[in-house]
Amino acid sequence: MTGRALRVATYNVHGCVGMDGRLDVDRVAAVIRELDADVVGLQEVDGGFRREVDQLPHLAAATGMQIVCGATRRNERGTFGNALLSRLPVLASRTADLSCRGREERGALDAAVDCDGVAVRVVATHFGLHAWERREQVRGLLQLVQRDPGVPIVVLGDFNEWSIINRTVRVLDAKLGASVAVRSFPSWWALFALDRLWARPRGSLEAVWAHRSRLARVASDHLPVVGRLSTGWPAQPARAGYRADYWTDWVRT
Repeated sequence: MTGRALRVATYNVHGCVGMDGRLDVDRVAAVIRELDADVVGLQEVDGGFRREVDQLPHLAAATGMQIVCGATRRNERGTFGNALLSRLPVLASRTADLSCRGREERGALDAAVDCDGVAVRVVATHFGLHAWERREQVRGLLQLVQRDPGVPIVVLGDFNEWSIINRTVRVLDAKLGASVAVRSFPSWWALFALDRLWARPRGSLEAVWAHRSRLARVASDHLPVVGRLSTGWPAQPARAGYRADYWTDWVRT
């Protein structure tokens, strides 16, 4: 492992509907290209669930990245929810249900990517709007994250934490190290740090910032949040680094 920087990002694309009310998948793809990220976790990607266009293959083609679907909602037309774009090889992926009864379905997409021969997990999620939902969801997320503590991991997403008390953030900070609050919502005049990044090992997240280009301020109601990680982790074969039983509930790609 060379120790080069790994760039990751989280982006709630709002179904690719911008602040001007216009549906424009190409505009969102252009913002993603601006990020120059190795891996991008996406929220609110419409795979034909609400609109006729399946945004998943369109975003993959327009960015030149591999896409993994982590849908939280499905109907006869398609899917809606989380996704992951990666220019690193995706080894495997799985989804975890974080839904709460009576509320909109929520989940986490857990993918393993090959970063210079090291398997790195990237977990992308989108929490609910109510505080009691987020309390349940953070417990479920931590159960997922803690399943293999020796593997490098990035946790990212829209955590919908509006409160100045930030209970959800404080719990994750305690387990994964302090996150950086960067204002990402609403995109045209960002006031709230709803979108967050964490990384393990602690200290590997070197910098975090909101991407504030002119295009990003209109393409969605959230700004993308980008992080740079140092990757001087102990070398391990990307595939052999996992125990055989660890892979049993993953979908290999």
